[in-house]
Amino acid sequence: MTTPVLFPLNVGDLSFEATGHALVRRTVLPSGVRVVTERVPGSRSVTLGLWVAVGSRDEVPAEAGIAAHPASLGSTHFLEHLLFKGTATRSAFDIATSFDAVGGEQNAVTGKEYTCYYAKVRDADVEMAVEVMTDMLTSSTLDPTEFETERGVILEELAMAEDDPTDVAQERLFEAVLGEHPLGRPIGGNADTIRAATRDAVWQHYRANYRPNDLVVTAAGNIDHDLLVSWLERHLVAAGWNLDDAAMPVARRDSNASVITRGAELVVVERPIEQANIMLGWPGITGTDERRVAMSGLNAILGGGMSSRLFQEIREKRGLAYSVYSFSSGYSDTGVFGLYAGCSPRNAAEVTTLLLAEFHRLASDGITADELRRAKGQLAGSAALALEDTDTRMSRLGRAEIGSGEFFDYEASMTMLDAVTAEGIQALAAHIATQQPSLVVVGRAKESVMKKALGKG
Repeated sequence: MTTPVLFPLNVGDLSFEATGHALVRRTVLPSGVRVVTERVPGSRSVTLGLWVAVGSRDEVPAEAGIAAHPASLGSTHFLEHLLFKGTATRSAFDIATSFDAVGGEQNAVTGKEYTCYYAKVRDADVEMAVEVMTDMLTSSTLDPTEFETERGVILEELAMAEDDPTDVAQERLFEAVLGEHPLGRPIGGNADTIRAATRDAVWQHYRANYRPNDLVVTAAGNIDHDLLVSWLERHLVAAGWNLDDAAMPVARRDSNASVITRGAELVVVERPIEQANIMLGWPGITGTDERRVAMSGLNAILGGGMSSRLFQEIREKRGLAYSVYSFSSGYSDTGVFGLYAGCSPRNAAEVTTLLLAEFHRLASDGITADELRRAKGQLAGSAALALEDTDTRMSRLGRAEIGSGEFFDYEASMTMLDAVTAEGIQALAAHIATQQPSLVVVGRAKESVMKKALGKG
């Protein structure tokens, strides 16, 4: 299959064979629940995901950490934690032991544009996973005592992140690059907003956003699609959801690129640590931009491995850093392109200058045919290896359904990769380079020195 398969919201059933004889099936129930599976030959496990397209970007600007809806307020990150704390029929311990008893794994993630609850189990234990996870998703009690206990847990999680200078740098970089755009806010909120969150606000958000037409269920591995649909229908109805009322799935987000106003040119977060953690960033491209594969190539060449330009120039030739790389994050209406290096504080200005110089050299002079060949080989190999994991396949289904509405199997992805040219990568780099960068440093650094490194001194 060399072209993507569309996932229209108004089409009830799809079925097709993907690379490696994997069978992909998709069902849209009358209630708007969407179920997408990928049956992988030879697999003995299944990764199951329950997705809701509500993330940190949907929160009220004045109260980062609180999600907005016409009917209620609630915290996306808070709710992610609370759904593990018990239902009318299961305690938190019951939920935990359900998966421990079969050697399974269960967790959740709050993103900027979605929340996903997922589990990985043996194929023989999928029905149990469906029963427990649908109970969690539909019937959490948000017990007031558990609410206060989990408030403490989340505060500790935020404190842990604040002790990680790379996490701090990345959160500050998104704020600096994206400014007032909702994607610039931290996913987990902050200590003040978590302390201010109320159980009533979270409950209202839960009831307003966790509905049949919001739900996307994806599964990959040794999964029987028809059985999964029947299990979901049975357990969702048992939980009190009405699946008979016709409803369209919630609309996907607008993919038109937003106009970004930079939040800050330079942010220095003083920390008494041994390294200066440096991040440079620019507005990037959306997750559906036709140049997204060229962006992957740009990252591979500039900072995506041991042969990349940043690794060779800053680590191998000069010995100025241990960790150095580039990265890109794409969302529905904007993105961030960035560079990172961790180095001795005395070398922070020099390393910043080198990061900028290498990027601008690529943007102005382009890349070689050998670099393009290596980048395509790296990306093709990484994509193939990732598909050995049912977690990756489950996540690919969810992102396709919630995000672009297009499913790319391995062959379709390789067709897009083959079409990437050296000229396309240089043009993308040159476009990004026309914008003003934001610089974040976490560690011991002087603003005046770092400003000079940006060429502003």
